[in-house]
Amino acid sequence: METLTRRQWALLIPLTIAWGINWPIMKLGVSDLPPLAFRALSLWLGVPVLIAVLLVMRLPFRVPRRHWPELLWLSATNMFVWHVCIIIALRHLSGGRAAILGYTMPVFSAILGALLFNTRLSARAWMGVAAAALGVAFLLWHEFTGLAGSPGFVALALVAAATWALGTQLLRRTQLPVPTLTLSFWMTTLTAIVMGALSALAERADWHMPGPAAWGAIVYNAVVIFGFAHVAWFVLARGLPPVASTISVMMIPVLGVLSSALWLGEAIYWQDWLAMALLMVAIAAVLLPARTKG
Repeated sequence: METLTRRQWALLIPLTIAWGINWPIMKLGVSDLPPLAFRALSLWLGVPVLIAVLLVMRLPFRVPRRHWPELLWLSATNMFVWHVCIIIALRHLSGGRAAILGYTMPVFSAILGALLFNTRLSARAWMGVAAAALGVAFLLWHEFTGLAGSPGFVALALVAAATWALGTQLLRRTQLPVPTLTLSFWMTTLTAIVMGALSALAERADWHMPGPAAWGAIVYNAVVIFGFAHVAWFVLARGLPPVASTISVMMIPVLGVLSSALWLGEAIYWQDWLAMALLMVAIAAVLLPARTKG
């Protein structure tokens, strides 16, 4: 098993905490504002933070024209689809359930790696995929049996996770000759444009001035999530040892569920606990390195 460097730990630990507690924070934001508008505002306020970082570090803004098609494809798979689908799903799901569904990404990544990139999937990994499917079924329990069930939004969260999984596979293989911070800046800026346009088309009649809680969620997402966490993830994902992604993705949904229950008073049913356990088993099966003899 590879040992993480101090720099990787310095990115991974705050990244895990920042993303984990962001689920109830985002839930507060989308409870006040239309979901796309909330995300667009967070992105647009995050762009100046990234500009300041690039200027301070004297990094280039330019991406050679020949690499723009790949940049657009990376932006679409890592950010466009993820942010649109997950923020709409979050409006209709609990923060904890959305967190668990969103972080089925590693399981989808394993499947896509096997299907599209000829990555060998072990028997243990296939067992993990089966555990994840069972976990999602338990998450759907209350959506199908409750009077206000929303299975369509569960599916939307899974689309977000699957697309992000594809984006992660592509990000690990990209040969773009630009610093990761430059890549993060352009992906964030392009996503802000997309989210802003979609919100103007679909939500303009519902636009209004955010309340204090929503402003707090917007600022947190702009500075902490888009100014730091996304950059940290892109840095790690371009050369991430398996143990790093394992620790990160296994803890984020746990923090999401627990912080949503603590801050928002969201109920945690026995099916949710079982689903969370199954998904943690699934992610561990997919990501933990196998023991070697000797």
